[in-house]
Amino acid sequence: MRGLMWWGIAAVVILAGFADLARGGETIAPILLAVGYCVLIPLAILK
Repeated sequence: MRGLMWWGIAAVVILAGFADLARGGETIAPILLAVGYCVLIPLAILK
């Protein structure tokens, strides 16, 4: 159950990053995507 929570958080952060990127975001979008893909996805896999 806890691992599923991490997958959900990762999905929300990545989707928020892509949404900001679609609006033209140049600062927050890369940060959200990097955190989602490089921190949260590996954390979800390991949990």
